[in-house]
Amino acid sequence: MQNKNNKILVVGGGSWATANIKMLTDNVTEKEIFWWMRNPQSVKHVHKFGHNPNYLSSVEIKVPAQNISTDLKALIKLADVVLLNVPAAFLKEALVDISAEDFAGKKIVSAIKGIVPDENLIIGEFLNKKYDMSFNDFAVISGPCHAEEVALEKLSYLTIASGDPALAAEFAGMINTRYIKTIVSDDIYGTEYAAVLKNIYAIASGICHGVGYGDNFQSVLISNAIRELKRFVDVVHPITRDIKESAYLGDLLVTAYSQFSRNRTFGNMIGKGYTVTSAQLEMNMIAEGYYAVNCLHQINKQYKVNMPICEAVYAILYQKRSPALEMKQLAEKLC
Repeated sequence: MQNKNNKILVVGGGSWATANIKMLTDNVTEKEIFWWMRNPQSVKHVHKFGHNPNYLSSVEIKVPAQNISTDLKALIKLADVVLLNVPAAFLKEALVDISAEDFAGKKIVSAIKGIVPDENLIIGEFLNKKYDMSFNDFAVISGPCHAEEVALEKLSYLTIASGDPALAAEFAGMINTRYIKTIVSDDIYGTEYAAVLKNIYAIASGICHGVGYGDNFQSVLISNAIRELKRFVDVVHPITRDIKESAYLGDLLVTAYSQFSRNRTFGNMIGKGYTVTSAQLEMNMIAEGYYAVNCLHQINKQYKVNMPICEAVYAILYQKRSPALEMKQLAEKLC
């Protein structure tokens, strides 16, 4: 991937996709940005007013109107780099008309923090199996970073992981700004799974808050969560990694504690007695951890890692167990 005249397509119309657009356009590297949005009305609104009508509406969109479209296949054809940023649960639907030939010769970057349902694959694995994509042509963006703070230009850090260190470094150079610092890594599996797991642990954190546990218990929960995360990623992809780095521990902390965390908000509502459906309707946003915990439950049947926090969240969300009772039982297993 060369530095000059890069053509980058952002796929997705949500808050994190909008934040990615802002980073890319605020960065001074020469490039051309394209944006795919599913909703034609949203495209028309951005064309007319220069803002996303539904997410981070304060962000000025500096992408030329002719580069924003609902025609994904046409936009992919124009791009060198495709930045995927739709919820994992809807990725297959978004790419339904896209073939391996459409992605041939492209670099693909995932800003998705989830597992593809039914396939039970993280994004890199899914693209490799479904679209014959090489891991050397693939990169992952991981946090800790909330879209809302990007919109406010609060100092944030992102890790870019790829099988090709040069790709990671090149893409990192395209999104760093005065408020975005970037770090590179070769740990695709670890960063992807950490991004998935932290959403599940944030739901657990929210449930605990909803049923009445305080900060003292929360600290024990999250210290156990990072150990649970390490056990899992070390079994799935056993390489040397420092679990205390920002992409692992940092992303977990911000998602478990931040006011902007939709997964924590979702968990809090479940803890207070909302049904899954009513919580989803009221939030009007996707809590990736809801889908991820079911996928993780299925995946872990193969690995058999001890994951009591994930299993407690699964029991509450999918087996309709009492949040208060499950958290009480979980508390006996933590240390």
